[in-house]
Amino acid sequence: MRIVSLLPAATDFVATLGLLGSLTGRTHECDWPPGALDDVPVVTSSAIDHDVLSSREISAAVGGEHRGSSLYALDTGLLATARPDVVLTQDLCDVCAVSYRQVSDTVRAMDGDIQVVSLEPRTLDGVFTCLTTLGEVLGVRDRAAVETRRLQERLEAVRARVEGRPRPRVAAIEWLDPLWPAGHWVPEQIEAAGGIPLLAAAGEHTRPITWETVVEARPDVLLLIPCGFPPERTEAELPLLTGLPGWGDIPAVHILDGPAHFNRPGPRVVDGAEILADVLHQ
Repeated sequence: MRIVSLLPAATDFVATLGLLGSLTGRTHECDWPPGALDDVPVVTSSAIDHDVLSSREISAAVGGEHRGSSLYALDTGLLATARPDVVLTQDLCDVCAVSYRQVSDTVRAMDGDIQVVSLEPRTLDGVFTCLTTLGEVLGVRDRAAVETRRLQERLEAVRARVEGRPRPRVAAIEWLDPLWPAGHWVPEQIEAAGGIPLLAAAGEHTRPITWETVVEARPDVLLLIPCGFPPERTEAELPLLTGLPGWGDIPAVHILDGPAHFNRPGPRVVDGAEILADVLHQ
């Protein structure tokens, strides 16, 4: 079976299922496991240079509120060359990947019987369900069952490890300018790690908030996990916040790797919960 992944989280799932050898196309953002994807053709590109533009400029370019299907270009020629049997995509957020409509329209114009699978998890259970679904679609149901059980057991181990310990109030931010609280599965990661999630509920698709809203929530811990930014890029933009009223009153601020462990709804969200447990209960 030949697989094209148009979503970094989907590529993470493919790796977990032991099917990287079947991957014939991927996105420009797929980066895990390190070095394992170097020979897999890249079939997408971004219209935005994230290395040059500021957070505010990037936000303006994508249209403000998770819109922007024109953000990504899909190389139809390379996609055809990849000859996929299955194309993995999503319809949750046009800022995160090529839009589902664009993928569907492109695949319909291609020759062959190609299955398009849309992954749209909003919660941790949704992530586990995606792994099970992909196991069935990709013909590795037993492997998927084993990996799903391992992830669930690891998450339960995190909960057991922090049980009975003080639960700090935690605000997680997935974009710095404008400020955007992390929703969907992140509140569940915080709760599993022994914290009290603020600013968003599990499964919620959030909207921008003011800095005053953050301060008024009285977080004990502020997590900075901007979508798509490695920690060093977040550190470079930290002055956006450090001069704001009330910044010095927040007891603890942590910059974590959003793309690796929090932004993408793939198997590494469990790694994120484990990391958070260490951060919140040092």
